Amino acid sequence: MPVLTSVAPVIERSQHVKTSGEAIERVAGWMAYEDFTFPSEPPADPFGVNLDTDQTIDLTLLVAALNFAFTDFETGIKFAVEEGGRLWSDTEAMTLRIHQALERGVPLLDGEYLARVTRLDLGTIFAGNIEMPMLDERAEILNRIGTVLVDRYQGRFHRFVWSCAPAMYAGGDGLLERMVSEFPRFQDVSDYHGHRVQIFKLAQLCLWSLHLALPGRLAIQDLDTMTAFADYIVPVALRLMGILEYAPRLEERIGLGDLIERDSDEEIEIRAHTLYATALLTDAINRIRPPELRLVIPQLDYRLWKTYHATFWPHHLTRTVMY
Repeated sequence: MPVLTSVAPVIERSQHVKTSGEAIERVAGWMAYEDFTFPSEPPADPFGVNLDTDQTIDLTLLVAALNFAFTDFETGIKFAVEEGGRLWSDTEAMTLRIHQALERGVPLLDGEYLARVTRLDLGTIFAGNIEMPMLDERAEILNRIGTVLVDRYQGRFHRFVWSCAPAMYAGGDGLLERMVSEFPRFQDVSDYHGHRVQIFKLAQLCLWSLHLALPGRLAIQDLDTMTAFADYIVPVALRLMGILEYAPRLEERIGLGDLIERDSDEEIEIRAHTLYATALLTDAINRIRPPELRLVIPQLDYRLWKTYHATFWPHHLTRTVMY
């Protein structure tokens, strides 16, 4: 597991975050009996949109490229959309707006359009309770991605995906390996006292989403090499369960809504321990479950994210396009 291996030096030298082995065993003792299943069919689209295989790939990578920073850095308010009698927040709200734009004929899956989309365009597409944070950065990301798609893949993400080996790692030809090399926006790495720490949150989440959305059509062959997706929400879940422990000053800063700088020791340690703790918790759960019901780490990640993504408990805030 190259990503997990890369965080080992952070775990060994951490000053601001700790992982509690005792809490991991305690939580595993009850969480092991929950229902974790792989869908045998693609999960139902909550927005009622039917896409073919190639369109599903295009949409999944588009969402992955934009799946970051939904909380306003000044007010702490999350981007949300009210539709169909319910409130959609963060990633779900963004995905809803993408579906609605596609239904209106906005060519969001076309590399030529992405190469020239503007901040103003995105502001209109992603109307919500607040202006979606970091629209300038989102426009720049899409412009660069669109240019690569037009230059190399006839303007479509699915042509890139089908040109890769259906695995995370395949001697340089794996989906993860090529995503992070050909699309710099997915190059989620940090330097921790001279150690290169690979997180690759968005790229890994994208491949997990493809695996779930296209069962039997695009199966990722080495899911056991996939880690959790180190974001804002999963650390909150682990913190509330007592698995992650923060130094008092870091706890105070998060509670006050202070920005935790990208690539600071504190930020890297939060993300590294998220990967480490979820790997340990998955192992502890699997020691209890029968062999045929063993989990892979992304299943646990989703369980934590889904339960806590709308919580009002404060999460750390970092201005970054990586999560």
